[in-house]
Amino acid sequence: MTGSTTGGSAAVIQRIGRGVSRAPRAIGRLVTLLVQTLWRIARDTWLWCEAWLLDNKASLYGIAVTRILIGLTGIGLLLSNFSTRLYTFGSGSAWNGEGAEPVSDFPKIWIFSWFHRVAYDDVLFTTLYLVLFALAVLFTIGWRFKIVLPVYFILWVSFIEMSDAVGDQGDNMYRIVLLLLLFADPAARWSIDARRRAKNDFRTILPREISNLLHNLALVALTAQVIFVYVSGGLYKAGGDPWSGGYAVYNPLMTERFGTWPVLSEFFTAWGPAVTMISWGSIILQIAFPFMLLTRPTRIIALCGIMSFHIGIGVLMGLPWFSLAMIGIDFIFIRDRTWKHMLQLARGAFRESESEWADQKERVEV
Repeated sequence: MTGSTTGGSAAVIQRIGRGVSRAPRAIGRLVTLLVQTLWRIARDTWLWCEAWLLDNKASLYGIAVTRILIGLTGIGLLLSNFSTRLYTFGSGSAWNGEGAEPVSDFPKIWIFSWFHRVAYDDVLFTTLYLVLFALAVLFTIGWRFKIVLPVYFILWVSFIEMSDAVGDQGDNMYRIVLLLLLFADPAARWSIDARRRAKNDFRTILPREISNLLHNLALVALTAQVIFVYVSGGLYKAGGDPWSGGYAVYNPLMTERFGTWPVLSEFFTAWGPAVTMISWGSIILQIAFPFMLLTRPTRIIALCGIMSFHIGIGVLMGLPWFSLAMIGIDFIFIRDRTWKHMLQLARGAFRESESEWADQKERVEV
């Protein structure tokens, strides 16, 4: 009996020993499998990023819309300030002292000092103002864009930094976008340059892969800048009592400066819960914006929400050019295939209406 017990114990001990000896090999296989899996993920991620950056230019339609709306922003701002250009930016603003000692550092840099040099000569200032307006038009329609954009960028910065008192954060974003567009191809669609390229054999100076890389990296930088603006703004709002209290939207609409349309301001602030929902909703939308871009359904909600947010700012608070610029930038998040689908629908609807019109005309003639 004792012998059998001893034998059984020895067998158990042997099995345990074999299990212990196998354990390091099992752990080793798991580690190897984990490393191989991580390597495949890293390799596939690298190959996807390489293909996305080098193979084709992304969001060509979206960034074309960005170009058009950014250009319209410049045109609108210049037109709306034309009658007061001398008082706001030129010789009539000498009282603020910025002609002698600019607040901004840009007028102190020679390449950005064109408007500053002619600030007290009304004829030269107006001439340069009209040149900038013409460049804004050429920028919008996409004519010789690679030549027009650098000149427009230099003159725009020179102009907008003339008077620090009338500037806002939209000016900073506008300047950043113009700088990044230097590396992208915003005139590849819906522009005069695009029509010219379609008719002629167009040759690029840079190799195709380098051109694609610069364009797509500019899109990445634009995306990062937009996300930074929205998320930082949302976090800043969340820390303030008016926003956390749910009444932040009410305050500016009741002021003379931002309550541009008193009737509309009273209409949108008449119901307290709506004011709270708009205030809290804007915080949630801004903070969640980068995460909502990851899937198509949430991206649609995010873009509709953020564009409604900017339309509200533009209409209710009298900041149309800031809002138009921000809406223009947000269009880069709409994929090219979506734009193509919308174009097909628009063309189909136009053909149907054209055929119906022809049928009606034929009936009338008969």
